[in-house]
Amino acid sequence: MNIVVLERNSVGVDIEIDMYEKFGEVTYYPNTVEAEVAKRVKDMDIAIINKAPMNELTLKEAKDLKLICLFSTGYDNVDLDYCRSRGIKVANVVNYSTDSVAQHTFALAFYLIEKLNFYDMYVKSGEYGSQSRFSNFDRSFMELEGKTWGIIGMGNIGKKVSKIATAFGCKVIFYSASGNNKETKYQRVDFDTLCEQSDVISIHCPLSDRTKNIMNMDAFGKMKKSAILINVARGPIVNEKDLAIALNEGMIAGAGLDVLEKEPISSNNPLNAIKDSTKLMITPHMAWASLEARQRVVMEVFNNMEAFLKGESRNVLNEP
Repeated sequence: MNIVVLERNSVGVDIEIDMYEKFGEVTYYPNTVEAEVAKRVKDMDIAIINKAPMNELTLKEAKDLKLICLFSTGYDNVDLDYCRSRGIKVANVVNYSTDSVAQHTFALAFYLIEKLNFYDMYVKSGEYGSQSRFSNFDRSFMELEGKTWGIIGMGNIGKKVSKIATAFGCKVIFYSASGNNKETKYQRVDFDTLCEQSDVISIHCPLSDRTKNIMNMDAFGKMKKSAILINVARGPIVNEKDLAIALNEGMIAGAGLDVLEKEPISSNNPLNAIKDSTKLMITPHMAWASLEARQRVVMEVFNNMEAFLKGESRNVLNEP
């Protein structure tokens, strides 16, 4: 088999992936942009990707391509219908990053809730050492005990976050973006109620027509001024222009983002102008990427390839 790894560095160079060579000759590229995809997959049987676009434009010359393996759960960069029409199987990886993303959700939340950037700089600047009192709490912060944590998307990650939030004493409510979630352990509410009642809202749903720009000016206007927003799902779920206005005008207290509409962040993103890290915290799409999660995703892709070559269906997204 001729195998290409289009975005080898997307799982980190500290992770070994030479086990793929068991299945054939492997060509590795550190990264691949859209204009490079067609040439690099042209003579391949299997393509291993992360964010590279897989559609008619990039795949029409790839006459031998049989399988696309994703280093991810999300597949919005893959045209499943086109791949199905060509007989190209597409396999993703599920549940590999649940613990990592849930952990990062709370890292962002605590950073904002407890104003940790302010207090860290207060000590490092020497101000703490020069004061006479033993403590400082000039920026007030809240406890999670007794607060309401709102979840958008009660999948595996949403459930993990709900479990942790409950352990901290939160009441958990959720909005089902698909409308099909039958979870009964936590209270399901409509979107407006979620916005109005939540002290923290965290986003864990896929990007779809229902969820794109769901967090917009109308939603921010319904939220508590003391509330914070966490997005560890997909960037376009949050309208970044509206979020910048909401933060600057104090409509909400803060936001923690691990994903953006355009990644890496564009120079004209309005959020670039917000330098107060007690109000806005942005990390570079890393919530999924603990060492353990990256090891799991690499091995799961191996398992998907092995199953395919045995004639088995494993994590295939576009079965006929």
